[in-house]
Amino acid sequence: MIDHGHDLASVRDATDRLLTAVAKLDNASVAEPSRLPGWTRGHVLAHLARNADALVNVLEGRPMYPSGEARDADIERDAPRPLDVQLTDLRDSAARFQQTGAAPADWSRTVELRNGVTDSASGVPFRRWGEVELHHVDLGIGYELEDLPAEFSERETGFLAERFSGHPDVPPTRLTDGTRAWRTGRETTEPEVKVSGPASKLLGWLAGRRDGSGLTVEGGSLPALPPL
Repeated sequence: MIDHGHDLASVRDATDRLLTAVAKLDNASVAEPSRLPGWTRGHVLAHLARNADALVNVLEGRPMYPSGEARDADIERDAPRPLDVQLTDLRDSAARFQQTGAAPADWSRTVELRNGVTDSASGVPFRRWGEVELHHVDLGIGYELEDLPAEFSERETGFLAERFSGHPDVPPTRLTDGTRAWRTGRETTEPEVKVSGPASKLLGWLAGRRDGSGLTVEGGSLPALPPL
């Protein structure tokens, strides 16, 4: 069972790490490219702030974003801001998310995210945790997949494996880091592709942050994963 209170605390800790790291940057480095194609570090920071507000909308029963176009426009608008403004926005939006999460609520209720995706309200804090951790890595400022908390890496790997489960374009695949195993891909009688390697490399491949180098593949080639 998901413990949303635990995950809210984990979001707070991850956000603190992010804010501490970002505070060491300067205006010039915020304007430099991130690891995400076409996005500067400012784009990543703007997205993180607007995502916190979007998840407040979700928890309060409003559409996550007015539209996909509005989401993208807000990120483009906020990306060029100087570091001090980015930090204030990150901190304030994170506080709004925590305040909403602390309010009495039915955490078993179903909420709607983007593109018709639904989840229980209790799953929203973990989704936010993933945003903060992975985009911290995307900034390219010294925080790597290998630095992610072990609990997060394990749960995010399972979350992403489930996301691709049943996908017609992904062959049946068994993943393992040597101690844990997950299954994903389409449900057929064809033999499984077996993919093994360190937890950070598995997660990086599933999350589209790494190309799968360093993973061992048996029974076929490394599956090409659809965009998240």
